[in-house]
Amino acid sequence: MLKIGQLAQQSDVSIATLRYYETQGLLQLPARATNGYRLYPPEALKRVQFIRRAQGLGFSLKEIKELLLLQVEANHHSCREVKQVAEDKLDKVRQRIHQLQAIEQALHSLAAKCCGGPEHAVGCSILRELDGQQKVLSK
Repeated sequence: MLKIGQLAQQSDVSIATLRYYETQGLLQLPARATNGYRLYPPEALKRVQFIRRAQGLGFSLKEIKELLLLQVEANHHSCREVKQVAEDKLDKVRQRIHQLQAIEQALHSLAAKCCGGPEHAVGCSILRELDGQQKVLSK
């Protein structure tokens, strides 16, 4: 059994993060020792590592909760369901990349219009566009 500090250290997350995972239903509430300390089973470390890896791939906590449910009830779900969650995330990532590329183009255009000189910024084209006097980026 691991105390909360041990689990935090071994999983490289803060104690507050572990408590948050508990409140969000991502991590089961641990047993308590007679002194009130939280005692986690060894499987809790694997679960926190799962959560962290999924977060590293951009999954939200809601999506991770769905993946954990699929994992816990793996005998009642198919690989197709798990793959669908991953493909849905991939679609969202691709949409975000497209949005970021549009932002990149708008910023490039914005920066290219500015002289970048030592003049006072009163007439700066970037500030004028951001102030709404000119269109910067369409949504």
